[in-house]
Amino acid sequence: MADRFTSATGDEVLEDLRERLRTARIAPDHDNDDWSYGVPGGVLADLVGHWRDGYDWRAAESGMNALPRYRTEIDGVPVHFVHARGEGPRPVPIVLTHGWPGSFWDLRHVIPRLTHPSRYGGDAGTSFDVVVPSLPGFDWSGPLRRGGVNYASTADLWVRLMTEVLGYERFGAHGYDWGGSVTAQLGHRYADRLFAVHLAGALTLGTWSGERPYASVLGTLMAEARGELREALIAWERARVSHLTVHLLEPQTLAYALHDSPVGLLAWLLQRRRHWSDPDIPGNPALDRDDILTLATLNWVTGAVGSSIRYYQEASRHHWIPAHARTPVVEAPTGISLFRPDLPPGFDLSRLAGHYRLVHTQEHRRGGHFPALEVPDALVADIRATFAAAGAFDVGVRPPDRSRTNGVLDAGSIYTRNTGT
Repeated sequence: MADRFTSATGDEVLEDLRERLRTARIAPDHDNDDWSYGVPGGVLADLVGHWRDGYDWRAAESGMNALPRYRTEIDGVPVHFVHARGEGPRPVPIVLTHGWPGSFWDLRHVIPRLTHPSRYGGDAGTSFDVVVPSLPGFDWSGPLRRGGVNYASTADLWVRLMTEVLGYERFGAHGYDWGGSVTAQLGHRYADRLFAVHLAGALTLGTWSGERPYASVLGTLMAEARGELREALIAWERARVSHLTVHLLEPQTLAYALHDSPVGLLAWLLQRRRHWSDPDIPGNPALDRDDILTLATLNWVTGAVGSSIRYYQEASRHHWIPAHARTPVVEAPTGISLFRPDLPPGFDLSRLAGHYRLVHTQEHRRGGHFPALEVPDALVADIRATFAAAGAFDVGVRPPDRSRTNGVLDAGSIYTRNTGT
């Protein structure tokens, strides 16, 4: 059973935030207009000023509360999720999983395009029932109070959420970043329950299980590269992996700084949004200052940033254990969308040979690490094409027991920031 959930951040939480922003000490900075040392002080100071005096968290929170949100607990893990019903007689259930730095809110533009395609010029017969959980330890699925929850165990939680809590017998999945790892694990261990899986970007399962996981993102690409390709790979790596070592090795040390300083939290998130988004998309929504501040405020008011970055160490500490030795590793029908600005130079799908049962692939010239924000129409088209190729829309889907997600959550719906005390 899941209870309806709405949030109403306490006035005292927002007053405390504004006071911390008012008295913030921005570290001295120089010779850094090109971001070569990290976030420039002037950029950060301007954004902090807007956060303090102009940004409206209440409006953002109202938008979140307009979604059908719920909370439940599975194996002692709090799970916050959106459950939006699709149009038409046979919507296909799908669970969408975000990554870091991100939240369920990143997928807000994708949800209506999947649930009501007819509003966007599509066919109502290709609709989805959409479930968007917050990853364990993230925003209202946190903070976690125990260890051991990684992408593999999250897949186990999602199966229970979709089947036991929501009543679906079969479903599909989509994800990016950590959500991509969760989705790939679903397609590996639970292929018989999955219509299909779709990934934005692709890593192989087990990427984080090596002795030096912070050096494993590029795999053999770096070892094989020479000349200009190697230089391009080094530049790509420098823009994308600076967070890995501390998240993987000492997440709690960093957590003290991010949990106590909203300015430090904002800088840490801003750096990733800026470096990982596609700079050639005019007015890229992932770089919208209010959207970045919503992400920062969401992490602040829920007090969950510390447990969210622990997700990295949990992946490397608790190594991936294959559920079978068959080929392909991910047996569920799989679609993969590659967004070229986010890909390491020299990468192509041949490096994933034998890992996925591919039914649809698409490479895009535009779109970075956050396609649900940057190019939602392209992402939705690829998800729908994957499920069409897998025949998901031709299969009758038993409607779930709608009584499983009713009622209103009272305790905890007036949300105050968790201080760890």
